[in-house]
Amino acid sequence: MPTIPNLTLNNGVELPAIGFGVFQTPPEETSSAVEAALATGYRHIDTAAAYGNERQVGEAIAKAGIDRSDVFVETKIWISDYGYDQTLHGFDKSAGKLGVDQIDLLILHQPLPTEFDKTLQAYRALETLLNDGKVRAIGVSNFMVDHLTALLDKATVVPAVNQIEAHPYFTQHEVQAFGAQHGILSQAWSPIGGITFYRDGNHTSTLQDPVIGEIAKAHGKTPAQVMLRWHLQQGRSAIPKSTKSARIAENFDIFDFELTAEQLAAIDGLDTGRRGGPEPADITLANFGMPIPEA
Repeated sequence: MPTIPNLTLNNGVELPAIGFGVFQTPPEETSSAVEAALATGYRHIDTAAAYGNERQVGEAIAKAGIDRSDVFVETKIWISDYGYDQTLHGFDKSAGKLGVDQIDLLILHQPLPTEFDKTLQAYRALETLLNDGKVRAIGVSNFMVDHLTALLDKATVVPAVNQIEAHPYFTQHEVQAFGAQHGILSQAWSPIGGITFYRDGNHTSTLQDPVIGEIAKAHGKTPAQVMLRWHLQQGRSAIPKSTKSARIAENFDIFDFELTAEQLAAIDGLDTGRRGGPEPADITLANFGMPIPEA
């Protein structure tokens, strides 16, 4: 089994560079998918309160028989639980479902720009949880430069991670560069561009991109493996997801080849500047608020 490279966060905590995600994975399929990922060699699992499958993630980790300290658990607080006391309780709900006393990385799922005061209160709660040893690292997700700037103006702890949509068709270079300047690790969701795009008037996908295809052919790898390797070599954390055992194993088989500088640049050149997921500014409590169950 290959050794997964670790990325060192700004507080010294080490995070396995490639994680396994369970976004949109139904609860009834989550446990088996996480079990397959852990058996393959993944040691970093990413979930969220809003996914509704934290309990199944915890069950799979417990069932795997792997020492708790060897599995990096990351989850997210949903906007409905923003606010200082609400976020502290959000941790309790997530930790209870996951069956853990300590969460390795706890992040805010969205910036909630229309009610940013609640976001700031939520982040202050993350700082308290970090200080109390209930989490090992804290961070954010889908924060753009203006959100990060406003947060850093008030925060006492710089976020360790900003999880953002990042793949060859949408690289978010400005956000990544700002994060790098402040010691914030960029973590890619949809790292292989699972969201389809229109490129040059044609409905397409990164998986069918000819540039990526040629690079994959040159290395005897798949387009997905090339894209994950691209993230790895550029210093990002990446969170691929799948419920298929073969694909889970394929996404992990990226440690035995290296892309050239020219190949990395060619992939960088595919950026469309167009987001596939929702605009962070469009996430409001009115449109996306939902209660997170106690259990």
